[in-house]
Amino acid sequence: MRITGGREARRLLKVPKGLAVRPTPDLVKQALFNSLGPRVQSARVLELFAGTGALSLECLSRGAKSAICVEKSARHAEVIRQNATAAGFEADVLQVRTQDVFAAIGQLAEGCERFDLILADPPYGEKNIGRRSTSFAQQLLDDERLPKLLEPEGLLILGHTRRDTLDIPPFWREKKLLKHGDSLVRFFSVLN
Repeated sequence: MRITGGREARRLLKVPKGLAVRPTPDLVKQALFNSLGPRVQSARVLELFAGTGALSLECLSRGAKSAICVEKSARHAEVIRQNATAAGFEADVLQVRTQDVFAAIGQLAEGCERFDLILADPPYGEKNIGRRSTSFAQQLLDDERLPKLLEPEGLLILGHTRRDTLDIPPFWREKKLLKHGDSLVRFFSVLN
């Protein structure tokens, strides 16, 4: 796995051993960042279910102002820190929070934090034909605190598997959908 664009393009990133992390494939990352274009420059970024932190590091490489990675696993959070150090990013531009995503959302909302981009590629849910999804992707969409973390023109970018059919709550407006194999990447803004 590597950073695909910006000042650190082609830098290889460490990935934790085992099957607990499913990094976003490079082709999906390239399509995502081609779609975002200059929106990344000077952006404040929040990455949920950060895993390797690859999406935040990609944003920083492409000119984002700062990033916060939320990752529950202490081992994975340490890999994010190692990757950031290896890429030469200053400690003040990348914050790694080792905690549950939903606890972090609550704390960030209470602190009135706002982000230009919220990126989430959580562990995939099960196939849910004939019933409502219980996946992390659905839980994120359902969390009414999440829209409060976005700047007025901000975007939530959510990855999930095609077999996980999501219900979109009325406070989200879907702006774009990228399809790559079994992966979907959806772009949402807050409905005003």
